[in-house]
Amino acid sequence: MDSGEGENRIGIWKRPMIIKGLGIVSRIELAFFLMFIALLIWNLATYLHNDFARITTISTARSGEKVWEAKLDMAALRLGMVGNIALTFLFFPVTRGSSVLQFLGLTSEGSIKYHIWVGHIVMTLFTAHGLCYIIYWASTHRISQMMKWENTGISNIAGEISLLAGLFLWATTFPRIRKRMFELFFYTHYLYILFVFFFVLHVGVSYASIMLPGFFLFMIDRYLRFLQSRHHVRLVSARVLPCHTVELNFSKNKGLNYSPTSIIFMNVPSISKLQWHPFTVSSSSSLESDNISVIIKREGKWTTKLIDLVASPTPPDRLDVSIEGPYGPASTDFLRHDLLVMVSGGSGVTPFISIIRDLIHTAETLKHPTPQILLVAAFKYSADLTMLDLILPISGAPPHLSNLNLQIEAYVTRQNQPPPPPQENDKSPRTVGFNPSPTDPPLAATLGNGSSWLWLAAVIASSFITYLVAIGMLTRYYIYPIDRNSNRVYSTAARAAIHVAIICAAVVAASTAGFLWNKARAGKETTQIRNMAASPPCGDAEMESLPRLSLAESINVHYGERPDLKRYLFERKESSVGVLVCGPKKLRRQVAYICSSGLVQNLHFESISFSW
Repeated sequence: MDSGEGENRIGIWKRPMIIKGLGIVSRIELAFFLMFIALLIWNLATYLHNDFARITTISTARSGEKVWEAKLDMAALRLGMVGNIALTFLFFPVTRGSSVLQFLGLTSEGSIKYHIWVGHIVMTLFTAHGLCYIIYWASTHRISQMMKWENTGISNIAGEISLLAGLFLWATTFPRIRKRMFELFFYTHYLYILFVFFFVLHVGVSYASIMLPGFFLFMIDRYLRFLQSRHHVRLVSARVLPCHTVELNFSKNKGLNYSPTSIIFMNVPSISKLQWHPFTVSSSSSLESDNISVIIKREGKWTTKLIDLVASPTPPDRLDVSIEGPYGPASTDFLRHDLLVMVSGGSGVTPFISIIRDLIHTAETLKHPTPQILLVAAFKYSADLTMLDLILPISGAPPHLSNLNLQIEAYVTRQNQPPPPPQENDKSPRTVGFNPSPTDPPLAATLGNGSSWLWLAAVIASSFITYLVAIGMLTRYYIYPIDRNSNRVYSTAARAAIHVAIICAAVVAASTAGFLWNKARAGKETTQIRNMAASPPCGDAEMESLPRLSLAESINVHYGERPDLKRYLFERKESSVGVLVCGPKKLRRQVAYICSSGLVQNLHFESISFSW
């Protein structure tokens, strides 16, 4: 088999499918998901087959139970055990800074769907586990078992608290509730702390150890993100567009590198001290070594307040902002294609701006051949076309597009003709400058530049070793003299709580040490940036001085129609066409359906998650 046939077979497995309830998935993702479901079904079936074989009328007569009651008791137990297997995988997809995701070629935003899938499975199994026990206790007249907290063994009350916390959390994750009441979804998600803590108290640390590795990595990742977000970063400037959109530009350390399509999580305390919102990075660390930028469009209450604040006639002199990230793929190999077709809807153009900026650097600075670029962007109104101006970065020397084969087909769907020429009092794009506090540091990597995975490995190893040593000494010199390894004297819940406390202490100690060490190493560059004078506010003249003529010549605007995506995709004759889509669910599914049709073999589909 030659390499061409091998690549074709791999391409078939990567081809998208639209599965109801799962969305757009590749055949590889569907295969692994089905194998995971098969693993759980096999475990449950094996448990029940062996258990039910031992349940007879004779065995149940001794305990005074009916056969179906005994089987229900065992079914409830095994549902909980299988749920614990699923729980093992729940936290891996949401460890944003973990090297596990990068090793598997996943992004933190793209892997959220795996967390959602596993979360639904976990809560389905645990809910069935709890309901079966309630029915069993009611039928055997032992409903008082619900209020028992045994000194050793299983604690029923702890399990019920854990399940209730999980149910409240689960109820807000369904799309209708999450979209309409995002704040409720956001705040109830913190119930995961109660869910996990009381789960460990419910089953004991020995049984819970199967899920602790994933939660251990999540705890390290979460605490490192907390350390990074404790300080405000330097917000340098903002570009305000007439389409209720702003681009925020932050200062960053030169050593902080990230890939196109990366995301950051942003908090503005003056709007909400608790809410963190994800935004797709629109800049390129290759083209803009000192800055990182995000594009924010008015979509909800939080973004409306932020845009009103920045775009007001008298914007604040400075704005306190905290950031976590950036998080993104370890690398993006867009250069392997002959043509990149990027399809966007509305704010979905944001990650493509990052990709185009990165390719500008590749073509202009590295002098490396780049693929042709066809951007098909759909907007509702003509004012949204100003988002295309953001392809040109605000900082640094103006880039030239002559070395980049770029074609933009822009569609304005709700206007049938171009708008009249702008009047003097019409809103036009403008730049707002900020004067950040001298104490605000530039955005920097949490654990060093370039070797963050080594530092992360060191933090994980040292925290785990610290936990093992501490719990070993505590067990030997405190728990063992009391319990003598009988597990019948010392409280199971107390033992579990001690394990959780030591894990937390070990994570805090190791993570803080690693973070402070790297912060001290990066202090010199941070001091230099702090001592620089704040960038003065840039007026409209600076925006007009940007080399937009070449960009304008690359744009064809179509009014009152929608793009014919089949024509754009099926008529391409290049041997390798990378198809990237970002935007509303309907648009993503439409492009995925075209690429999965099999009518042409040169289309390589990728759906990009974005946030605004």
